Amino acid sequence: MIIFPAIDIIGGKPVRLYKGDFSTAKQVASDALETADSFVKAGCEWIHMVDLEGSLKKEPVNADTFIRVAQQTPLKVELGGGIRTMKDIDFYVNSGISGIILGSVALKNPQLVKEAVKEFGNVIAVGIDAKNGFAATEGWVESSNVYFTDLAKQMESVGVNTIIFTDISKDGTLSGPNLKQLNEINSAVSCNITASGGVTNMNDIVKLRDSGLYGAICGKSIYEGTLNLAEAVEACK
Repeated sequence: MIIFPAIDIIGGKPVRLYKGDFSTAKQVASDALETADSFVKAGCEWIHMVDLEGSLKKEPVNADTFIRVAQQTPLKVELGGGIRTMKDIDFYVNSGISGIILGSVALKNPQLVKEAVKEFGNVIAVGIDAKNGFAATEGWVESSNVYFTDLAKQMESVGVNTIIFTDISKDGTLSGPNLKQLNEINSAVSCNITASGGVTNMNDIVKLRDSGLYGAICGKSIYEGTLNLAEAVEACK
């Protein structure tokens, strides 16, 4: 299982949110590059980054920060937030970003996902963020009536190979991941499933690993010190 340490960005600075609420944004580190370097030292190969302002403005906002991390560290950057067009995807891929996460657009414009997968293959991942089991969009401020596994099946049908699943009620809470929904989506599709939201400690990492998941995103647990990142990476080799 791949461990993806997370850096969410507002104004070029690393922040964390509580349950996706922008009013709870708290800066957790002084510099994204410095933080990324600490992940390299812990043995990570990937980093999960989110352009929080981009997700609200529906366009890339903090591109320079992500490109700097991609170009100045050995980490492979998986990036989401505000990526809405083929031009956005092309720009990031050509700037050294290794993974592109399409979120809101998967629900609102599945044709774009289909085109992106055709053009960029497994570089494309889809983020499915659920509130009470139903997909939410636009920085989690809009909800839908689409059940999360139905969206996963639709994405699988257009060729998506990797899905990042977040239970919004768990995000930033340090209350443990939603194993029930993660197992449900993992059983519903053959895609690689990465867990996001609620990871607190090694106990959670072991449960996710033993559930046969592809990856686990860890954010607040790293910054609050409840998870030893190097230990997590080692346990998932």
